[in-house]
Amino acid sequence: MKLNDVLKSIQPQQVVGHSEIEITGVQIDSRLIKPGHLFMAMPGTQTDGHTYISTAIEKGAVAVLCERMPEELHPQIVYIQVKDSEDAVGKVSTAFYEDPSSKLRLVGVTGTNGKTTIATLLYNTFRRLGYNAGLVSTVCNYINDQAIPTEHTTPDPITLNQLLAEMVAQGCQYAFMEVSSHAIEQKRISGLNFAGGIFTNLTRDHLDYHQTVENYLKAKKKFFDHLPKNAFSLTNLDDKNGLVITQNTRSKVYTYSLRSLSDFKGRILESHFDGMLLDINNRELFAQFIGKFNASNLLAVYGAALLLGEKAEDVLITLSTLQPVSGRFDAVRSPKGYTAIVDYAHTPDALVNVLDAIHGVLEGKGKVITVVGAGGNRDKGKRPIMAKEAVKGSDKVIITSDNPRFEEPQDIINDMLEGLNNEERKQVISIVDRKEAIRTACLLAEKGDVILVAGKGHENYQDVKGVKHHFDDKEILKEIFA
Repeated sequence: MKLNDVLKSIQPQQVVGHSEIEITGVQIDSRLIKPGHLFMAMPGTQTDGHTYISTAIEKGAVAVLCERMPEELHPQIVYIQVKDSEDAVGKVSTAFYEDPSSKLRLVGVTGTNGKTTIATLLYNTFRRLGYNAGLVSTVCNYINDQAIPTEHTTPDPITLNQLLAEMVAQGCQYAFMEVSSHAIEQKRISGLNFAGGIFTNLTRDHLDYHQTVENYLKAKKKFFDHLPKNAFSLTNLDDKNGLVITQNTRSKVYTYSLRSLSDFKGRILESHFDGMLLDINNRELFAQFIGKFNASNLLAVYGAALLLGEKAEDVLITLSTLQPVSGRFDAVRSPKGYTAIVDYAHTPDALVNVLDAIHGVLEGKGKVITVVGAGGNRDKGKRPIMAKEAVKGSDKVIITSDNPRFEEPQDIINDMLEGLNNEERKQVISIVDRKEAIRTACLLAEKGDVILVAGKGHENYQDVKGVKHHFDDKEILKEIFA
């Protein structure tokens, strides 16, 4: 593709050299540069791409996009100076891959909790309704039925556009993606064309990055602020930020709620461990999911499917066949008659939601034993709150390791214990080894009880000192049961 054609999507401050040249690829990682590529230098959180410009040129880059011009300019290289390279990278990537998001209907899901479930259930719904569809999610990316491993909730702009271009090539009519606050803030979705956006909720998370809840809210809001006029916004009225998020959007706003009058209204009629009976807009649905938070997720899926033009009857029938996403309220029955639930809940709010769902089914007829930890090198402020909420909603709590990363597991546990008074600590055991913590919970459980293993969900590793060791909560439970 001609460099000139790619540059039409941005407004460079200056271009040095002849931009009529041909480019064979675009990259933000100098290690991936091949002859004929355009290297785009971004000031990152860990390293600054500008320090790798000479490396990229040595490897064959024919053009460089940057915010700061190098002191020494190569006469054969084209230099494009921009004000904001994060924004430019998204737009240039979109142009290079021929704007794939405009050739399918792309729906983004953002919020603290529920992103993975909603995006995945929408993808599954549309696949079962007979459409070609793609998914970009924390657990796994999909192009129709082809699984593509994922490293980030929302990939970098180049990977994202490559993925969307491949979806278009494979005939996908729809794509559903999780949109993280980091991705919005770092403009990884810049240049993408969204048909709709869904807001789930907003509670404390990622404050190690955003610093304040207000900044976190603003990051989420930017997604809706940039949606086009012909798109839809579907927002959760049960969250106090539901209408704040969409107040400046140009898109058409729709609402969903379990409590208030809304476009898509639902309520739980019955709850069991194998599912719940729901009323959605005066129609009954038995879904294989549990808890208010899942009822809310299903409402969002239902609403989005209807806004994309599907018939209510077809959507309800499809929703009744769907099953929980891996590691999201994933129930395993023990031969001894108790139930273990593996869930990704790693924020105070998510933990409360899962515990509430468990109590909603138990109705006081069994004990709740919770195994929980907190991730290392992440928001430390939520650690004591996590412990407090776990104790509040459980009969016994075992505090253990999650992904300690580069912190000492015992230090993280101590931070969590800081949130508890002497009386509350009597309910708690701390065991650093996560496998032993799960085994202890199983030894304490009796028939009719529920064990919640929270924090890691679908993850099949434990991140210790930069090394990912194989570890799967569900596997450990099955091994103990056997």
